[in-house]
Formats: sequence, structure tokens, C-alpha cells
Amino acid sequence: MDSLKYQVVMMGSNLNQKGGIASVEKLILNYSLPEFEIRHITTHDEGSTFYRVRVFIKALLALILLLSKKDIDLLHVHFSERGSVLRKTIVIFVASWFKNPILMHAHGAEFHSFFSTLPKWIQQLIRLAFRQCKGLIALSKTDRELYIRSLQLPRDRVFVLPNPVELPSQVPERVNRSSVNLVFLGRVGQRKGAFDLIEAFANLPDLQQQKAKLILAGDGDLERGYRLVEKFSLAERVVLLGWISPEQRNALMSEADIFVLPSYHEALPMAILEAMGWGLPIIATPVGGIAELVVCGENGLLVTPGNIQQLSNAMKLAIEDEPLRLALGKTARTMAARFDIKNYWHSLEQLYRLIATPRLQQAYVSK
Repeated sequence: MDSLKYQVVMMGSNLNQKGGIASVEKLILNYSLPEFEIRHITTHDEGSTFYRVRVFIKALLALILLLSKKDIDLLHVHFSERGSVLRKTIVIFVASWFKNPILMHAHGAEFHSFFSTLPKWIQQLIRLAFRQCKGLIALSKTDRELYIRSLQLPRDRVFVLPNPVELPSQVPERVNRSSVNLVFLGRVGQRKGAFDLIEAFANLPDLQQQKAKLILAGDGDLERGYRLVEKFSLAERVVLLGWISPEQRNALMSEADIFVLPSYHEALPMAILEAMGWGLPIIATPVGGIAELVVCGENGLLVTPGNIQQLSNAMKLAIEDEPLRLALGKTARTMAARFDIKNYWHSLEQLYRLIATPRLQQAYVSK
């Protein structure tokens, strides 16, 4: 351990897990600044209930061992909703016992609806825990207000820091495409609007439908997706790929013309940030932090969640109007620059320095 570096312990999902939290964790770790030494502890992994409990107990023991050495400057804890919140409440109480500074990092699209269903005494317990923390990262201004209200947190302890993205060095030219590829990335299910998307594609006029192809990549309820494709006779126009690797995702983005994510609930989806980085126009719904990412008519088109006809109309417009498509995509690429991981780290560095123990500042002064 380098005593002149900030010692940070990050707790969250297994880094090999699917989904946005693991993606953010890996970006933070891969681009870490030299003055920070970050150790990762896995608190959650896929598997049986027994295995998941074992992973969490192992994480708690590892955390206690590190905290007992009194050389940790900051604990950075990722959480989402449901069991994640309950696990991290235990983590907070353990770290608070050692008087260690804690920075929480919120990711859950459904935290607030989940929290409101909990018994009052559990809500109070969670609030008590979170008020022990020195800071909480929310992904959008909308989420910030919701966490302040739900957890009754001081406003000066809740910070907005949107998810980071790793920008490709260049994006392909998408001029004079004979066919238009619409891409969806995410869990195939009701919450992200995947089934609405298939139905909206089926509602396209024949001319636009024959010119386009819809590709959905992600795990989830693929069987229901297949049934819808069969119901609407779309086998030649709609493809469900299942989960794909980062390399496959990049290849798909490079061939895409439009990105579509008609979600009902979101925090700040990594998929939209990645699509913007690839210079794609976005068709989405103004839920969660999306309204702070996508400006209708500038870098994308916004539709009402669950409105199949609006979604179909937006796709029709984007398919048939190439100049609009290209202009929206160009602006999306420009706007994505502020979410670049290198810029992100400067903001995270400020938070780390604000919240971490003053050990290093004291060491430098004594020199």
C-alpha cells in the first residue's frame, strides 16, 4: 500500500456481471488517477440464494478486516434497489462503527417506488443509515430531488454526477444507407419498453418497415419477444440477439443508424450515453434522467411511455428523414463529450477529496 495515495474501497456488483453498475465500476477502476489506489470488493453476484448470501458475508468480513487496519480514506458504495439497498444499509452501519467516510452511489431506476412500499420502520432504518454517509451520488437532477425527499438527506450531501462513457475515437459515416438499422440495448422486458418497441415497429407503414431492421440486444424475457415477432410476422425485419459482449455491442453500434429505448422507468441509462458516443440519434421517453440527456429535436426524439403510436411515428420520421437523422446524431456525439470518462474522473476526484479523511492533507502539511 502506498501511504501517499488515497486509499479507496469500492463495493458493488461483480465486475463480470451484466448491466450498468458493473460497467460504471470498471470504467472508474480502469481510468483511476495515479493518486488514488482503489480496491474492489464484490457484494453481489448472480447465483443461488445461498451463494449470494455467502458472497455478501465474505464481502463484509473483507471490509471489516480492511477497516480495522485504519488505513482506508474512503468507502465508495454502489447500490440500486430492493436487496441491494438492504445489503448496503448493513455495510453503512459496519463502516460507521469504524467512523469511516462513506460515499454512496445510486443507480436504481426503481429505488423510490420500492422504498415507498417498505414498512415504515425499515424506511426509518434505511434513512438512519444513509444519514451517516458524507455524500450520495445521484445520476440526474431529478434523482437528486427524489433521494433528498425519500431519504430525508441534507441537500449539501447529495451530488449530481451522470454516468461516464468511453467514447469511440471515431464514428462511421452513415450517409446514403440503403437500409436503416434501429437498435435497442438493454434487458428485454416491460420496464424498458421492448415489447412496445416491437409493436410500434409492426405499426410502421410498409414503405418504412421494408427499409428498416430492428435489432434488440439484451437478456430478459426473450420468449415473449419471439412470440410478438411471430404474431406480427416480423421474422425478416426484427432480430433478438440476447446478451452480447462489449465487442459485439461496439460492432452493432457501428452498424446502427438509430438508437431506441422507450423505457417506463430509468435512472440514467448507460446504453443511451454509449449510443450518443457513437453519434446515434436517440428515440426515448422523458423518464428519470433521460430528459436531461435527450433534447427533443436536438439530439433525439422523445415520446410518451407506453404510447405505441407516438413511438411508431418517431421511428417513421427518423427512418425516412436522413438529414434529420444525421443532424441529431452529430449533436448527440458532441453532447456525449461531457460524459467522457476522463472528464468524469475530474468530478469524481473532487468528491473523493471532499469526503475522504484528511490524513493525506495532514501528511503533506507536516512535510
